[in-house]
Amino acid sequence: MKRLAELRSANGIPALATVAAMAAMAAASLMPGYTATAAAPDDGSCETSLADSFWRAPVDRLPVHPGSAQYVSSIGSAESLHPDFGSGLTEGEPFGIPVTVSDTHLPETKVTLDIAEESDTSGYRIPPNAKIENGPASSGDRHVVVWDRALCKSYELWNARQQGDDAWHAGSGAVFDLRSHELRPDGWTSADAAGLAILPGLVRYDEAAAGRIDHAIRITVPRSDQSYIWPARHQAGAAADTSLPPMGLRLRLKSSVDTSHLAPQAKAVADALKKYGAIVADNGSAWYITGEENAGWDNAQLDALKGFKGSDFEAVDTSGLQQSPDSGAVAPK
Repeated sequence: MKRLAELRSANGIPALATVAAMAAMAAASLMPGYTATAAAPDDGSCETSLADSFWRAPVDRLPVHPGSAQYVSSIGSAESLHPDFGSGLTEGEPFGIPVTVSDTHLPETKVTLDIAEESDTSGYRIPPNAKIENGPASSGDRHVVVWDRALCKSYELWNARQQGDDAWHAGSGAVFDLRSHELRPDGWTSADAAGLAILPGLVRYDEAAAGRIDHAIRITVPRSDQSYIWPARHQAGAAADTSLPPMGLRLRLKSSVDTSHLAPQAKAVADALKKYGAIVADNGSAWYITGEENAGWDNAQLDALKGFKGSDFEAVDTSGLQQSPDSGAVAPK
């Protein structure tokens, strides 16, 4: 069986959604009991990552990685930062990764998988109206992300296709306990090439609207090395080339970059990129950061982020954060 690195279609151009598919998606969103917006839980009992997780570790004062210049050059020094999320449609499809929130105890969903040997084969509870990245007619990565706040878990699928209300088929998938620091088994993928959870690394509208994003952000690079570093668990490298970034590499917006002119939504993202950085999670377009699909985004504000270039970033040496190779918890200060 081919591995994920060989099967994945990273940031493929999505097909136009049909009128019927869009109508079906709209109808599904009206089903009771579920929402498709990533609002924070009312009681705050289920966050997308723990307070001492690597996702929430500030990296603004950590040393620059010795390979920073090579990494940035290989990704593209002159390439623009690109927010791969927003409101409305692009090429006829919604964009960003939708987060389907479930606050209801659901029966287990049957999920069959192409890469079952590196996936969780059970434990999914996916609402029948769960949204698919870029819509049900998409030919792209077709991620499904469900934030189960009742059980505090995230169910994540790549290349997902619904087989009925209680059944799905996907290329790969993972179940993440959001109250645990346990990483995937070493060498295993997830719904992302690096073997990390997607949900904690998404820019969510409610965070930006509140003016504070307190975690690292998922980012893609065109080519990666055939290696991975903590906290990543899997690689999808194009070549054994140490000038290419490994999966799990942390990149940050340089402290010298002026963000004061940005409107609130864009400034929240840029400030997070300075303090928490971005984690290389998949192969795709250069400097594409990922957020949730949400009607609340102001695309004009987000477009201002495209004014930043690869040369405005640097790679960070995060080796001092690791407490254990199999744990996502950061070492105590």
